[in-house]
Amino acid sequence: MALKLDEIDRVLLRELERDADRPNVELARVIGLSPAATLNRVRRLKDGGAITAVRAIVDPDTVGYPLQVYVAATLSQHDERSHQRFEAAVRRLPQVLTADWVTGETDALLRVVARDVEELQKVLNLLARAGAARVLTLLRLEEMKARAPMPAPARAE
Repeated sequence: MALKLDEIDRVLLRELERDADRPNVELARVIGLSPAATLNRVRRLKDGGAITAVRAIVDPDTVGYPLQVYVAATLSQHDERSHQRFEAAVRRLPQVLTADWVTGETDALLRVVARDVEELQKVLNLLARAGAARVLTLLRLEEMKARAPMPAPARAE
């Protein structure tokens, strides 16, 4: 069930997605509430599940991971046990930044970072041993569009 959001909540979510690291006093000034009321709103949005985490965005190149690839994995078996085995292996790999089950010609789409081709090959081999019959790797050349904020949440009817 969707959390009921008013206009202040919508502005607050947009501002937090833009920069969640700013002081609460500054955020309060931007949305036009007192710092205490702003903090209460943020807590309500967290408790209600609208905000699931606050994280730093780390640049892979800067921290030594120049290879960034998308990996489309197709499993050899399509039963619950095979899916669980593959998912457990993916969760253990720190090089896998994101992973999603998808529909279509492939079963899972992963975003992977590696220091070099040798490390990438090790990750791909581990995925194969975990049940991937086919892996298609797509080298990420450059960012076209940074992760954008969510579209403005729908108004309550």
